[in-house]
Amino acid sequence: MDILQTVVMGLVQGATEFIPVSSSGHLVIAQHFMKIAPDHLFLEYINIGTLLALITYYRREWRQLVKDIFEQKKYSLAVNIVLTSLPAGLIGFFLADFIDGSSFFVSVYVVLVTLPTIGVVMIILERLPRARSVMRMEELSWHSALTIGFAQVLALIPGVSRSGSTIIAGRLVGLTSSEAARYSFMASLPIMLAVSVKLFLKSSDRLYFIDHMPAIVISNVVAFVAGVSAISFLMRYLSGHSLALFGWYRIILSIAVLSMLLIL
Repeated sequence: MDILQTVVMGLVQGATEFIPVSSSGHLVIAQHFMKIAPDHLFLEYINIGTLLALITYYRREWRQLVKDIFEQKKYSLAVNIVLTSLPAGLIGFFLADFIDGSSFFVSVYVVLVTLPTIGVVMIILERLPRARSVMRMEELSWHSALTIGFAQVLALIPGVSRSGSTIIAGRLVGLTSSEAARYSFMASLPIMLAVSVKLFLKSSDRLYFIDHMPAIVISNVVAFVAGVSAISFLMRYLSGHSLALFGWYRIILSIAVLSMLLIL
């Protein structure tokens, strides 16, 4: 990749990792039109930038969570975060080789199906009667947390969106859109951290990092800045708006991409 492509990939990763429009779907689209060969290792490495963005933005919440565990002996939120992480974490771990080697997970045509499908779900969701309101994520039951975790499994499919699937599930169990997003981001840390740590356990992955260090560093810096900005934007937006805008964006984007594929 040249420098421009490296910057674009970092920008796409950071801007779409937290907004419920699917970073994996946007990265597949970007790779397709920039004619970049699918490279799962590079995409996993630029996850580090968004991981650091997540830790930075929610640094007060992480400190409070640690205090709750070790000083207040309050474990409910930590347990829920683990429960939410387990389904996707286990499936991702055991099926990692299959996912990395399958063309299904890098197909722009899969994205063209999943993007509008989840978009329609988002639009319909805002028209459904709301469940009993759960005012704060700390009030979630363990089975609601596990339900959100099973929804997160769908995010392994490009175009679905990890934040999108978990925010939708959070809304269905009673959270407001902004609180569902807050819980979604907090609960994403274990998986994002595990993916980043895993990269430095294999010698071949470490050699890849050394060989591609300039591109990885540039992409991560861009992803970090874009990631912090994206979280800040989304939390402000959802405090007074619904998910419907992102649903319409998904539908419009899929139509635009399909049109470009037919023309080009």
